[in-house]
Amino acid sequence: MSHSLPYLVLAYYHFPHLPDPHAEVTAHKQFFEGRDVTCRIYISENGINGQMSASREDGQAYMDWMHARPEFKDMHFKLHEYHEHAFPRCTVKYRKQLVAVDERIDLSKRGEHVSPQRWKEMLEKKDDHILIDVRNDYEWKVGHFEGAELPPCETFKDFKHYVEDLKAKIDPQKTPVMMYCTGGIRCELYSSILIKQGFDKVYQLEGGIINYGLQEGSDYWLGKLFVFDDRLTVPISKEETKTIATCHHCNQPCDTYLNCANMDCNDLFICCNECSKKYLGCCQEQCQQAERVRPFQEDRPHKPFRKKHKYINIASNTPK
Repeated sequence: MSHSLPYLVLAYYHFPHLPDPHAEVTAHKQFFEGRDVTCRIYISENGINGQMSASREDGQAYMDWMHARPEFKDMHFKLHEYHEHAFPRCTVKYRKQLVAVDERIDLSKRGEHVSPQRWKEMLEKKDDHILIDVRNDYEWKVGHFEGAELPPCETFKDFKHYVEDLKAKIDPQKTPVMMYCTGGIRCELYSSILIKQGFDKVYQLEGGIINYGLQEGSDYWLGKLFVFDDRLTVPISKEETKTIATCHHCNQPCDTYLNCANMDCNDLFICCNECSKKYLGCCQEQCQQAERVRPFQEDRPHKPFRKKHKYINIASNTPK
């Protein structure tokens, strides 16, 4: 890894049993005191699901600290470089469900982990399998694997209902299911749901799209990867890929997301640079005239919505 950028962005999850997750939350907060770290970390009795950005020194110190502890010694970190922090603050919380599924998950029954190398080989063989993108629709709109089934699900909870549609489409006993998500954790849970519903051969991409991009590049991948931090969309590797999404306003090829500058709308939409300037970061002309509109920053237009962000009434240019 080159040392050209000052920050590391870490993505990780692990499923050790944590008898006192609240104590683990406290331990994390104490470790982060005085360190150059921002994050979004959820901890439960079932483990940890984390994303963070940190200076190289503090990022490495965190990985060393976790690996030195028996319950986290085998946890895998996926690393990217970035020029600034990718999260607005340092958030460490207890959460009963690491991923919201509203269903009891048997983690002892999960799909077979497939390494990025084997995953690529399976895609090349084009065997009689079905390839499923286990992400929300706004995620796969900007990027996905070639030939993937793209379920029209707005939230992860919707995938429980998608199982019924899938069982009507294929024979769960005969057709292998290949599934992938951003970092792997959603597949851990959804593969368990499929197995519970009678699917026999279930394979999940180990470490998700992030790990695939780091290990195998962009082969069989189209577009960019949606991420839940300030970057919003990123390439999965240094290789260029075809842009598959289009601008909400002009329909030209584009894969950049914005949150509408109208704070009472805040819709997430794809927008090119020209249209973001023309509409001042809004999803429609009507939103430009709204009462609570964040100021458009041409040099940094793609930051996600900030609750504490100053805003102005564009029409009068007066602070609200």
